[in-house]
Amino acid sequence: MRRADRLFRIIQTLRRSRGPVTATKLADEFAVSKRSIYRDIAALVAQHVPIRGEAGVGYIIDREFDMPPLMLTPDELEAAVLGAQWVAERGDRALAAAARDLLAKISASVPSHLRVFVTEPTVGAPVPLAQRPDGLDVAQVRRWIRAGRKLRIRYEDEAEKQTRRTIWPVMIGYTDAVRLIAAWCEQRKSFRHFRTDRILDAEFLDDQSDVRQASLLARWRAHMDNRGVHLP
Repeated sequence: MRRADRLFRIIQTLRRSRGPVTATKLADEFAVSKRSIYRDIAALVAQHVPIRGEAGVGYIIDREFDMPPLMLTPDELEAAVLGAQWVAERGDRALAAAARDLLAKISASVPSHLRVFVTEPTVGAPVPLAQRPDGLDVAQVRRWIRAGRKLRIRYEDEAEKQTRRTIWPVMIGYTDAVRLIAAWCEQRKSFRHFRTDRILDAEFLDDQSDVRQASLLARWRAHMDNRGVHLP
């Protein structure tokens, strides 16, 4: 268990307990040493969590304590900021707007002493040098993936040969310059990856994919694994 998760669960344990909770009990619950619990309690108190008590007696938390919506470490905050910055510059219009909204929500939600890690982070995502325009509405593709529906596209490959395909989209990949739709292609009977800037037009069908979306995703991951591409 990550320490950040343990700190959150310690707060939850104290909130639901009717009396003092000893370090021994907390250590047993989270499978750590009592010394680790002492350090955790000290860290929470340093973050202004109203915990009272002492070693050997037990700890209680102020019943009026309202835990902030986000209990994140500085590193976690900067990781979130870096990811949101990257998406804001490279995502489709809807996803980029959502990334900017996310940054604003994080800034408004974290305690004031952590806000600097959002407003003045030590990390940053550079603006991409060039981006090719999409040939279809990528935000709608994301909705079709969640709904498990098919697309019919007219696609132009690198040799400028055009084909029509019916595909079952499973994932959208983002790079600095282009976006890729990973999908099962009915014509090729295999998974293919289609650059969105080479899709000349697209029809969003009401037809459901022949395989449940979770199963389709699992098959695509296995396909990529067999090709030596190990996904997170």
